[in-house]
Amino acid sequence: MASVASEVPGEGTSGGTGGTVRVDSWIWSVRLTKTRSQAAAACRAGHVRVNGERVKPAYSVKAGDEIRLRHAGRERIVVVSRTVRKRVGAPVAVECYVDNSPPPPPRELAVPVALRDRGTGRPTKRERRDMDRLHGH
Repeated sequence: MASVASEVPGEGTSGGTGGTVRVDSWIWSVRLTKTRSQAAAACRAGHVRVNGERVKPAYSVKAGDEIRLRHAGRERIVVVSRTVRKRVGAPVAVECYVDNSPPPPPRELAVPVALRDRGTGRPTKRERRDMDRLHGH
């Protein structure tokens, strides 16, 4: 008989399904997004890829799948090592995936937001075009 104390609460251990779980639920369970609706919205917007393919929120993931998630201005690349169905604490969540993400850019190198002086009003058409060029649009 298996030890009950060693099992993680919410772990996907159902025998018939082979340990699969919805991708939006898994992303939320391991704390890559704050809410499950954010995870589902990211899937619908095409910001989630499993093994290189865009997926819908109901796509089933299993151990060994590579998930790429664009969220909060950076790309997260994780490999599923354990499936969980319910949200788990941060120490347990880190054990559920292998993080292959590139390090986030330093705050000094991040693109600064163009601030306008207070009271200058709306930008003119010329100023707006200049700002768009600066932002690379």
